[in-house]
Amino acid sequence: MTLLGLRPTAQTAIDTDRDCSSQRVVAIPPEGRVGIDLYWLPLGAGGNFVRFNGRVYEAIKARLDRRPVCDLYHSALQVFVPEGRYVVENTPVVDDHGRERGVVIEGSVGARWAGRLRMFRYEMRRWRDGVIPDIGEAVDSPRRLSGDLLDARRLLELMPQMPALVWGRDELGAGEMWNSNSMIAWLIARTGLDVDSIRPPASGRAPGWHAGVVAATRESTMAGSSTVSRSSPASMSSGTRLGLPSGVSLPREAKSIQSGVRQRVATSDRPSTPIR
Repeated sequence: MTLLGLRPTAQTAIDTDRDCSSQRVVAIPPEGRVGIDLYWLPLGAGGNFVRFNGRVYEAIKARLDRRPVCDLYHSALQVFVPEGRYVVENTPVVDDHGRERGVVIEGSVGARWAGRLRMFRYEMRRWRDGVIPDIGEAVDSPRRLSGDLLDARRLLELMPQMPALVWGRDELGAGEMWNSNSMIAWLIARTGLDVDSIRPPASGRAPGWHAGVVAATRESTMAGSSTVSRSSPASMSSGTRLGLPSGVSLPREAKSIQSGVRQRVATSDRPSTPIR
């Protein structure tokens, strides 16, 4: 068992990639300016080309799965901490000034070799005081995932640890492609929130969500196996205590969580250091 498994789950309200005809939605209102809010944006909001392709894809997928056609959604987060508000979202790389948008990782789209070209790269943003361009079109949003400051800090600090898998490919063998929803699901699961209870809006699907849950679960399982083989939590590396595979170290900007983890290891592995 990983330390994440010892934490109580927070209330959430969403689902993933299941038959949209039988979904139940429970909206939880925001409780303040500290915590994590989820937004569901219609796929292709603000752009007819992406929306059209999404509808074609869903029509084919629904026919193959012998189920009703669903609306497709892209997810994004707003995270509130005393230092400010952060937008967490996966988008295409638009220029070489990612630092200004708080980009923490980039990855390839379609194939790793294609990532040499900017048009085939994506970025994951941790953008302080940033914007979600199509937030006005969000459906049943925002959804409050947590009002806990420690959850908010943990999610932000975990972002550099996210796997930069190829967008649009199923490298995990999860049964669906890795995409923006996968990254949001990974973050929610690794933060320790109840990702399995999360549902998109009624009659909607979030393709890729399950792939993120699979990636997070495998990391937790590997970390759990590593924990059993070690003598005590105090002897573990910071990467292992965060649920990363043994031997994977933390980037410099994420190592600030180590002291917080050490102080709370008996009851929780949520960090308490500020995001910069």
